[in-house]
This record gives sequence, C-alpha cells and structure tokens, in this order.
Amino acid sequence: MKQELPVRDFKDGVYRQFARIGKCLSSDKRLELMDLLSQGPKSVEKMAEATGMSVANVSRHLQIMLDANLVKFNKKGTYVIYSLASPIIEGFLNSLWRICEMQLGDVTRIKNDFLSQFEDLQTLSMDEVLSKMEEGSIILLDVRPADEYEAGHIPGAISVPMEELHHCMDRLPKGIQIAAYCRGPYCVYAAEAVETLRREGFTAFHMEEGVFEWRAYQTQRS
Repeated sequence: MKQELPVRDFKDGVYRQFARIGKCLSSDKRLELMDLLSQGPKSVEKMAEATGMSVANVSRHLQIMLDANLVKFNKKGTYVIYSLASPIIEGFLNSLWRICEMQLGDVTRIKNDFLSQFEDLQTLSMDEVLSKMEEGSIILLDVRPADEYEAGHIPGAISVPMEELHHCMDRLPKGIQIAAYCRGPYCVYAAEAVETLRREGFTAFHMEEGVFEWRAYQTQRS
C-alpha cells in the first residue's frame, strides 16, 4: 500500500519551494535585472552597463536566479546571453509592480517626484496614442535600445534609441505630434525624450505603457 504523505509535510514542502522564489526576489538588484530581461535577452556585460554594477556582481545575481529557474542562458560566440526562463515570469513581474504601487505609497511618491522635474510633461494613454496612430496624427517613438526594439515592440513604432535621439531629430517632422514610450511605467527614457523633443519645438507626449501593457491590451481585445 502506498504510504500517504502527512498533510503537514506536504504543506511544509510546497511552501518551502515557494519561498525559494521569494528569497530570490528579495534583492532590488535582482528585480532590476529581471526587469531588464523582460525587455529581451541580454549579455552579462550589457546588464552591467545598464545597471551600473560590475560584471562580477551581475554574474553572482544571475547565478542565484538560475538556481531558482527564473532565468536561462545560451552562448553566442564568446558571450553568454541571458533571458527570462518563461514568458509567465514577465507577467508575474508586472503584477508585482502593480501590487507594490497599490500597497506601498512610497512607490507612487517616488515616481511622481521624479516626473515632476519635467516641466509641462503631458501624458497620453496607450488607447489615445493607438487611436491617433490609426488616424495618422501621431508618430510613436520607441526610445529603448535597438536590441530591445528588435526583441519586441508596438507595431508602427519607430526605433529611436535615447542615445541617438539628437541625431535623428532632423528626420522627424515638426508638423505632427510625437509620443514616446520605453520599458513601462518605471522607465525614465520616455520622459527624458519628450523633454528633449519639446525643447526643440516638437509637440511631444509621454506614454507610460510599454510592450507588456500593449500585449495585455491585445489579449483583452481578442
């Protein structure tokens, strides 16, 4: 006869496994690395550059995430390229961001304090931007790095990485509105891009949503 597993042993065992993920997510640096990977695969060197961490520190954090099966990697020449282990992790991260913003007032305060430094920053919702794109009355710029655009972007958006914005402005028409988006609600590139464009005489708007929100929007409509 098969021996039954005591209920307490079952509960202890399964919640102990859940805690492995919780412990992995207890580092702000690991959360930032996972947020970066939600935008597309990246090398250790790229993540170190984006976060201001050393390659050694990034590697240590990635090893912890590997042990929890949250990331995976493959080799491309001499580089090791990491990505999230499953698309479901991206959804989990965005749920975590929303929970934190709802339950922790400091999140909204920090975000609003940062955005308040941009004078007259105007934000359009994704619905408004997509509607204007259908009318042909607005251009949508994706100001993330080019590799993130290639990994996935909102259809119709033009890739203009933040570091290339000044060089590309001569090719942007001033007679049409421009919206800019980046990695989502907690990314700074879009707000910085809009401020730069407005200083140069463009009518520019900030869009808070990113690719994840667009995918969720499409799922709801289908």
